[in-house]
Amino acid sequence: MTKNPAKTSAWPTHVDSEKTQDLFNKGDGYDYAGTHLLLDCWDASQLDDLQHIEQALRDAVAISGATLLHIHLHHFTPNGGVSGVAVLAESHISIHTWPERDYAALDVFMCGDTEPQKTIGVFAKAFNTDNIEVTEHLRGRVNDKLKQKEIKD
Repeated sequence: MTKNPAKTSAWPTHVDSEKTQDLFNKGDGYDYAGTHLLLDCWDASQLDDLQHIEQALRDAVAISGATLLHIHLHHFTPNGGVSGVAVLAESHISIHTWPERDYAALDVFMCGDTEPQKTIGVFAKAFNTDNIEVTEHLRGRVNDKLKQKEIKD
């Protein structure tokens, strides 16, 4: 008999009875795990301010409709760079900053009923830049895998 890990684990567990267990998205003829945005923020400011970065992450989570579980930030010296993550029920947002280069790299990955694209404006405003390069990738495209298997068979 398998024990329920949520009942026996010392690790934090998030249970949301309002949401379905399958958080895959549907769109354009395929199912996919979630949207993964890579943001390269150039000419950015306030990249060494932990409180400012934490608030930017909280604002991004709120506008996207995601569920925040935990934020962890680490401040590096002597340059003042920050690395951190907002762990979400729907995945994560990570940030790595290079204040000496006015550059931040953000990784926004969300599944379920969220709007990760809305985080772009939050980070543009928070870091006072309009120079953001965005790459979008749909993770876990199920029907693409099924089509690849059908082609091989």
